[in-house]
Amino acid sequence: MASAAEQLAANINLSAFSKATDLKKRIWFTLGALIVYRLGTYIPLPGIDPIVFQQAFNAQAGGVLGMFNLFSGGALERMTILALNIMPYISASIIMQLMTAISPQIEALKKEGEAGRKKINQYTRYGTVVLAAVQAYGIARGLQGAQDFGAAVINPGLFFELTTVITLTGGTIFLMWLGEQITQRGIGNGISLIIFSGIVAGLPSALAQTFQLSQSNGFVALIILLVPLVIAGIVCFERAHRKVIVQYPKRQVGNKMFGGDSSHLPIKLNVSGVIPPIFASSLLLMPITAAQFSAGSSEWLTWVTANLGRGTVGYMLLFSTLIAFFAFFYKTIVFNTEETADNLKKNGGFVPGIRPGKNTAAHLDYIINRLTIAGAAYLVAVCLLPEILISQYAVPFYFGGTSLLIVVSVTMDTVGQIHSHLVAHQYEGLIKKSKLKGRRG
Repeated sequence: MASAAEQLAANINLSAFSKATDLKKRIWFTLGALIVYRLGTYIPLPGIDPIVFQQAFNAQAGGVLGMFNLFSGGALERMTILALNIMPYISASIIMQLMTAISPQIEALKKEGEAGRKKINQYTRYGTVVLAAVQAYGIARGLQGAQDFGAAVINPGLFFELTTVITLTGGTIFLMWLGEQITQRGIGNGISLIIFSGIVAGLPSALAQTFQLSQSNGFVALIILLVPLVIAGIVCFERAHRKVIVQYPKRQVGNKMFGGDSSHLPIKLNVSGVIPPIFASSLLLMPITAAQFSAGSSEWLTWVTANLGRGTVGYMLLFSTLIAFFAFFYKTIVFNTEETADNLKKNGGFVPGIRPGKNTAAHLDYIINRLTIAGAAYLVAVCLLPEILISQYAVPFYFGGTSLLIVVSVTMDTVGQIHSHLVAHQYEGLIKKSKLKGRRG
């Protein structure tokens, strides 16, 4: 039998959406912020000839540059003020989360609650500024030293490097602030939506490119038919979860008996979500992109570009290793087994056949490790197999596994948040009606 919440959710329709004023404001704010972001991807970087740079970029767009251009929403292809996109912020978040597991001081900050979380976010912002400045300086030096891109710099020198560092760092800081505003005042996760909008913006041109390839290559046409099946598979894996039975004992308070209910603890198959591919991509993209910009300036940079470029065996091995590592690392942040076991013990809950406390934490850890093995294998397969198709059959970047995973996961998360707002709005309406009836009575 469906619960009251499920029955209420089933009754959600367009009329309920039209009455949810706060939700509509959040959606309009999110759309407006994403439009501002897309406009920013067309503002050119000072000191760059966009036509010459476009020609040089097109000559090397088949490698890692094309992948980074995907995540930047085309900003790198046009070398705009948002060319670094949000990747420095993601890299800083990775570093802070690694430090949380390594440094006792930062781990203590995390346990302080809201105050500690704000302090960690402040450190993450400082790290974003430092990383963005370093990466912007590397791009400025690489543009001047590269054979293909050097002609695009109008007036090379110290002033160009200074303006490039300030502009690109400022663009990243603006996107970081914009993503936080979307999270707080809009709907969905702001950082994920910025990456999502960049991928979706290039979808029409990718579809046109794919249809052109399908006319001369029947295998590409088969891939187009398989894309909906891949999306359906991603949805199934993202929604799959293991139910751990939790029992609550009966207790007597006065003359009444409470408890004795049986519930379950849902644990997702892919506990870490879309974070591992994003983290792995951000760690790989920036160093390899900087090396590709400056490949002609030294032999070892040329070697890095040749052996770790997109589609090479080295790139795929490193990419899959990083995805698996972050899948296991991030699951400890998303689901803390010791904390969950303590909360169950405090509330009188227990897993049947397992003692409360440490034994429950060990049992949950065993379950999550087994689920994470399957989840990591699923992430590696989704992200790696399309990489092989891209390198062997020239499938457009937008049909890569990472991009599909991000688009589907962010869409599911955003739709889920909209659904939650609608359910909450209907609950508020029912409460107001009950109060009015009570007053009339």
